Amino acid sequence: MADINGVNATSVYEQINKANQSTSDSKTQSQSDSDMFMKLMIAQLKNQDPTSPADTADFMQQISNMSSVESINNLNTTMTEMSSALLTSQAALQASSMVGQTAFVKTDAAVLDSGGNIEGVLSLPDSASDVRVSIYDAAGSVVDSWSMGSKTSGDHNFSWQVGDRDPQSKYRVVVEATDKDGIYTPTESYIGHRVDSVTLGQNGIGMKVNTGAGSVSINDIKQIG
Repeated sequence: MADINGVNATSVYEQINKANQSTSDSKTQSQSDSDMFMKLMIAQLKNQDPTSPADTADFMQQISNMSSVESINNLNTTMTEMSSALLTSQAALQASSMVGQTAFVKTDAAVLDSGGNIEGVLSLPDSASDVRVSIYDAAGSVVDSWSMGSKTSGDHNFSWQVGDRDPQSKYRVVVEATDKDGIYTPTESYIGHRVDSVTLGQNGIGMKVNTGAGSVSINDIKQIG
């Protein structure tokens, strides 16, 4: 999951989704309760004993009780909708704060930043006796490759500087770690890209972060900063 300034970025959008679902369920339940009440009342009127009709006061009391229930349901729905609107606003503010920052995106595509660097984060599920990072140019040729040595499980940052090399418009970064048999296998990596803009989905759901690597889901971002 993505972390923004130490805060789980997906939690806000999950809350919005739950709030929207709760609002929909509340409206459906309220309508269902009203329909059921009316059906029961009509059935009671149709089947009452003509010689001993139901007391009008009892019917009025039932209607009053149903009105009270509907009022409470409507209040709950209004509060839920207000909560959803606040969460959506929070998501928009959070999204706007991301613009201009560096997002570490789950991709092997890379471009140089203003300082001629490529920043990345690799994620190891298990410890590795060696981790190797290779940089390829657009033609598929190896530009540079180096060993990071042994690494424990978890996240590790790495960086590469173009130096005196001829700067290319695009690069591909391949990170490999040794398995238990000492064989190099690709491992999960995230490359830093500047956030150009953020696109919010309906009600804040399905947010897309637009970077040099293209438009990516918030779930494909490791961290921002």
